[in-house]
Amino acid sequence: MSVELHESLSGKMLVLKLSGKLDKDDYQTFVPHVEKLIRQHGKIRMLVELHDFHGWTAGGLWEDLKFDLRHFSDIERLAIVGDKRWEHGMAVFCKPFTTADIRYFDVSELAEARHWIGQDVEVVL
Repeated sequence: MSVELHESLSGKMLVLKLSGKLDKDDYQTFVPHVEKLIRQHGKIRMLVELHDFHGWTAGGLWEDLKFDLRHFSDIERLAIVGDKRWEHGMAVFCKPFTTADIRYFDVSELAEARHWIGQDVEVVL
């Protein structure tokens, strides 16, 4: 699994680039960073780019469910960018586990996803 994290909009947005299969250890890599941003900003926005993504191991899926329940109302917007039909279904699957406004974008719509996730953000410098 490969996980890359990048902050944007002064930490109000987190970009996660994921490839391969998520496991329990991957969550231990990025969850502390997400939680730090939530403590700093209250609600955050996330842009998740999926490249050659193969889902979760059983341990990874468990960690994902725990994350979703713990941060049910901490994510304001979630953009999922991918290139497979089942990844679009993942956006629908996520809706009961969060109050976030969730949208799926095809990989060809990455610029549109970045625009949508960043619009109307107040950044205090």
